[in-house]
Amino acid sequence: MWRRASHLLRAAAAAGVGGPRRVPHPFPPPPALLSLAPRVASYSASYATQAAPAAAPARTPRTAGSLLRLNDLRDNPGARKQKTRKGRGIGSGKGKTAGRGHKGQKARGTARFGFEGGQTPLRRRLPRRGFKNPFSLTFQPCGLGKIAKLINAGKIDSSELITMKTLKETGAIGKQIKDGIRLMGRGAEEIKWPIHLEVSRATARAKAAVEAAGGTVRLVYYNKLGFRALLKPEWFEKKGRLLPKAARPPPKQRDKVDSIGRLPAPTKPLPFTPEELEFAAKRDAARVTA
Repeated sequence: MWRRASHLLRAAAAAGVGGPRRVPHPFPPPPALLSLAPRVASYSASYATQAAPAAAPARTPRTAGSLLRLNDLRDNPGARKQKTRKGRGIGSGKGKTAGRGHKGQKARGTARFGFEGGQTPLRRRLPRRGFKNPFSLTFQPCGLGKIAKLINAGKIDSSELITMKTLKETGAIGKQIKDGIRLMGRGAEEIKWPIHLEVSRATARAKAAVEAAGGTVRLVYYNKLGFRALLKPEWFEKKGRLLPKAARPPPKQRDKVDSIGRLPAPTKPLPFTPEELEFAAKRDAARVTA
């Protein structure tokens, strides 16, 4: 009935506005329905407004800043483990004795490290093997073949003195230099021109190969501080310090070196004196007989 009445009202309104004229219905509606027209119109209007879905507000586009918020930051599940609370009741599993058990030294206190109750500890039961020499020296090996390759590549000037600082800056040796450099004879056949070197130690083959080509090898002594001043003089400038004086070798190393190392790093070779040449010859002869 309500649908029929609403249909009639809409048709009457369309005919009154000026739309196409329609033929009247052969059976006009009864007067009771016409009296209900205003009420039906209000009901149909409310029904239409309730049935029509409300327009959704426009959604703002999400940006990168809206995906991450400070109040949403938290650790991953299980990243933070709660501390075990001991002695807080039997229900926790760590109450009463707190996991220490009943009586005994371990329940009451702690013993010193390595204590085994009075018996001979393990560190005294095992034998001692060897010793560590506090006066031992570690030299970085450097072969003549590598020096020859650097000279051919133009990284080292063969006309100038080749010091341990030069070898370190050109990459002839690694960065782990402790007490000096030992000149080795590997690649000695590649040395075909005179070169002058200052190193800590040198093998007999390497020294003979360099001298056969017309060069010289001088064994110099640097202590710990002097060796640092040779390799990194800028460190002393940064600290506002002066370069230290070259130290003399101890008695046990006097027969293994030719002279005291010079500071700062020299650029010209130092000629050997007759006394140095005589001492070097005696040292080489003693090395051969030994």
